[in-house]
Amino acid sequence: MSDSTLQALGGGAKPAKQFGHDALVACDNLVRIFQSGSVEVQALQGLDLLVDEGEMVAVVGASGSGKSTLLAVLSGMDAPTAGRVRVGRWDLMAMHAKERVAYRRQMVGFVWQQTSRNLLPYLTSRQNVALPMTGPRRHRAARAGELLDLVGVGHVADRQPQEMSGGEQQRVAIATALANEPQLLLADEPTGELDTATAREVFDALRTVNRESGTTVVVVTHDPAVSGLVERTVAIRDGRTSSEVLRRDAGGDVTHEEYAVMDRAGRLQVPREYREALAMTRRVRLALEADHLAVWPDGSQR
Repeated sequence: MSDSTLQALGGGAKPAKQFGHDALVACDNLVRIFQSGSVEVQALQGLDLLVDEGEMVAVVGASGSGKSTLLAVLSGMDAPTAGRVRVGRWDLMAMHAKERVAYRRQMVGFVWQQTSRNLLPYLTSRQNVALPMTGPRRHRAARAGELLDLVGVGHVADRQPQEMSGGEQQRVAIATALANEPQLLLADEPTGELDTATAREVFDALRTVNRESGTTVVVVTHDPAVSGLVERTVAIRDGRTSSEVLRRDAGGDVTHEEYAVMDRAGRLQVPREYREALAMTRRVRLALEADHLAVWPDGSQR
């Protein structure tokens, strides 16, 4: 039987590739709904997001935009309500409790905003980093020292958290999150309690981890200035990705270009200042041109 006949019968047709099949992180129409008393709160409302292996991405947005919920889902600490979310070989929609534990141990590292949640106060930095590790103790101690050196705090290896600055504690927390060599490092507002100069040191440590170890890094922050420190900044508004800023370095000339994000349903979020400037409210007119799409306010609205 010929190939064309097989394809006509459906036997030779190749299955369609899933959205984001070659990305490390793929969120497809991701929904997370919380129940607050008798009220349903939609923290994520059909969010699409792809993160390639080896990327460092910042996720920004106002309080309540859904960015921390996204991180909780990706970390395996929270279960999505609907849609599809995959990290590496792990399908986060289908995992049971034991698989979630294995996923958190093997696949992801996590850094909290509050330094007190990252480190045990009665252990030294070296002991905190070595604690999650497996294998011979002498190998764990050596590996812990290497990770502390990687993030620039080897000098505090024998200090307890209360003997360190906030920036040193956060860098030790990053080293601890890397203890089991995760493919994905997640950081939730890691500089939220730090001054500008110290925050830059922490971001530099995350960039070093990304560059030197190849670990994929996703940082959630409310500070839009981080777009100057990472290659891609994704903005979330009302539970969906709304825009991306791409940082490009062409021969020392650094540029930042902002794009609106169109999801797989064809939806995009037009910035409020654009809508208000043109009095766009309920309806707009669209026109497909040779190389662009034109959008006009409906004249009947005026």
